[in-house]
Amino acid sequence: MALTNHSLRILVTGATGAVGPPVVASLVEAGYGIRTLSRNPPPPGLWTANIETQTGDIKDYSVVQEAMRGIDAVIHLAALLRIVNHRSDLQPEYERVNVGGTANVVEAARRAGVGRVVFFSTIAVYGGSAGEILTEDSPPRPDSLYAQTKLAAERIVLAAKRVDGRPLGTVLRLGAVYGARIKGDYQRLLLALARGRFAPIGPGTNRRTLVYEGDVARGTLLALRHPDAAGQIFNVTDGQVHTMKDIIQALCSALGRREPRLALPVGPVRSLTGVLEDCARSCGFQSPITRAMVDKYTEDAAVDGQRFCRQMGFFPQYDLTAGWRETVARMREAGDL
Repeated sequence: MALTNHSLRILVTGATGAVGPPVVASLVEAGYGIRTLSRNPPPPGLWTANIETQTGDIKDYSVVQEAMRGIDAVIHLAALLRIVNHRSDLQPEYERVNVGGTANVVEAARRAGVGRVVFFSTIAVYGGSAGEILTEDSPPRPDSLYAQTKLAAERIVLAAKRVDGRPLGTVLRLGAVYGARIKGDYQRLLLALARGRFAPIGPGTNRRTLVYEGDVARGTLLALRHPDAAGQIFNVTDGQVHTMKDIIQALCSALGRREPRLALPVGPVRSLTGVLEDCARSCGFQSPITRAMVDKYTEDAAVDGQRFCRQMGFFPQYDLTAGWRETVARMREAGDL
């Protein structure tokens, strides 16, 4: 199925999150009619076009069913995102949002005769790469509630069939997405470097896989339109594997700051972090730095995205330098940096 008729209507769940606005903007530019579904109303000025918005929770099937009326395809972004120091009592909520919410979206889409569901997943489902470069054929080894529930949601999407028996869904496993509305680890790293309050941990040779938000938006259009995308999993990356040292260099260049001169040794830092974390916990506080943060920073996560390029004709337009320069410029313009 090729969705090339610009009179078609697209539902975007979780559209007010960090990745949603550039995806919506790309769809609008391509001429599609857009309806969004999010838990909270979009802030004023988020959309530059006339977007139909609906507020509600994907955990409520009736809400999703109503949002699906008259819809031809779905971009499903809504999710409970990764929390580094997640509590075990959050597991039910991860299940309800990431698995149950996805099941609601898929079932409502199937019943409404929707032609395509594009699901945003994550390369976190692979776990660490431990020196390898992982592909879509690599066995998933999710090591967090976020990744585990995303993998479970993938299976729901891939098992779904349209009324004609053909696959309904496409899964996009995104590299670490960054852009002007960046959140999480890379936001903290960028702000720390901007304030001159960051020292790298380790030699910086561990690898990471990133993708700029604009390229995610372009990739989404391909997954939506291409007739051969249904029933498939694709890694979406900027086409490169970067060392942490490369990333810090690109960030500092974009900020116009000198790179940190000293790097802290991993072992002693992790040991000291553990002591601080344990002391804080015993006193009823939460430590600002934890073992999990150190482990995440030094993790090796190298993922190949060439299948999406070969099969879907995806060509990333932003390398690490260009992506971070645009990110920093837009954040400064918005007063966020």
